[in-house]
Amino acid sequence: MGRRPLTLQHSKLFSHVVDFATLSALPGIGHVDDVFIALGTTLKVAGSQTAFRALDFEAIVALARVSKALGATKLGIVSALGANPSSRVFYNRVKGEMEQALSQLGYPVLIIARPSLLTGDRDALAQAARPAEKLGLFAMTLLKPLIPANYRPVAATQVARALLSTVHSTERGTRVLSSGEMQAVKSV
Repeated sequence: MGRRPLTLQHSKLFSHVVDFATLSALPGIGHVDDVFIALGTTLKVAGSQTAFRALDFEAIVALARVSKALGATKLGIVSALGANPSSRVFYNRVKGEMEQALSQLGYPVLIIARPSLLTGDRDALAQAARPAEKLGLFAMTLLKPLIPANYRPVAATQVARALLSTVHSTERGTRVLSSGEMQAVKSV
């Protein structure tokens, strides 16, 4: 499910475009086993704190709630390094509040991935270039041996791989994955 149609085509992939602002059901979907949510934006792209919260909190919680009603028992979510419901930083506070709300939904398995700076092909996601991010990545590459693993940039594909592996191998409980842990996960 997404906000816009996927350009990727595959015989086992079905794209459902939904309006997350009004999400109360998932038409055409009768049952859900596992849920993976990688929905999010930036304050700059959202345009306001209200719009950011609508996507990074309300839409995520609504999707998780509807999926659970359809039978989902395992939830994997991409959050952010520094997520904390008590944070003075708005972005981190919303991410922490979202994690807290998800933990109250009663999923038998909840895996929260907290990546540091994400790397990957932003063009494939129709995201604008981020010049400051490129500069930061270059500096972090030079300083990699000095940067603790949990703060090093991590590829979006590696986050997906780690989330998939951990959700499928966890029988019960809530677990938070750090960037360092995600970088250490091998292919599934």
